[in-house]
Amino acid sequence: MADFSAADVAALRKATGAGMMDCKTALTENNGDMEAAKDWLRTKGLAGAGKRAGRAADQGAIDVVVDGGVGALVELTAETDFVAKSAEFTDTVTKLAQLAAKEKPDNLGGLPFEGSTVEEHVTQMAAKLGENVALGRVAVFDGGDGVIDGYKHVQNGRGTIGVLVEVGGVDPMDAKATEVAHDIALHIASAAPRWATRDEVPPDVVEKERAVLEELTRNEGKPENALEKIVEGRLNGFYKENVLVEQAFVRDAKTTVGKLVEGLGKDASVKRFARVKIGED
Repeated sequence: MADFSAADVAALRKATGAGMMDCKTALTENNGDMEAAKDWLRTKGLAGAGKRAGRAADQGAIDVVVDGGVGALVELTAETDFVAKSAEFTDTVTKLAQLAAKEKPDNLGGLPFEGSTVEEHVTQMAAKLGENVALGRVAVFDGGDGVIDGYKHVQNGRGTIGVLVEVGGVDPMDAKATEVAHDIALHIASAAPRWATRDEVPPDVVEKERAVLEELTRNEGKPENALEKIVEGRLNGFYKENVLVEQAFVRDAKTTVGKLVEGLGKDASVKRFARVKIGED
């Protein structure tokens, strides 16, 4: 049993900024030798991680890969755009998206990656770059009966918005279906819908919105006998703003995304989508 005290663990934590359990492991692995434990933490990319963890990581980069009917979107977060647009950072997020598309994991962080795991590699990056770097949101779309497509919006040398979309009930080899799926991905990036269809909107969200609109309408002095009709009209406006298939298409406001999909055949539908924007929940 290595000879060290709780005070030694606390001192190592203060000196390195590493987590308490990591400091305890470092001292155990190095028989209580403080300096050796510091070096051990550095080699593991853990020194300084604890101090960085409290800092906001509202920058980062996104990449999107669609290959062989599988789509993957990966976000890597950082504190500054200077780090986020660096070659090492953007290359890493690209490799992670490629890995996710290939392996289709439930937990990307646990996969082997460049001699360690994804999670360990990201921790080591944080130590090297001196920022709170973390694996962010991950989405993988696989299978289905149609087309999976994606889009990445690039700003200042790195992806800042990523989108995946699946259009079902169409032939994956149909060029028109592929074109429409890509157009919808572009639309999602710009219009930021919250749900694909009206049926996906949670009932509690609808009821809350209805209550707000009722109060708003009453406060405007509208007659009570017209209240229900006015509220329903305004609720339809809420759907048109937030539901993908009811939104006006960004490239042609005279049509909706739903109409675009209908043009692909009676069985066509938007099955699902994912949209991630750096700095947004």
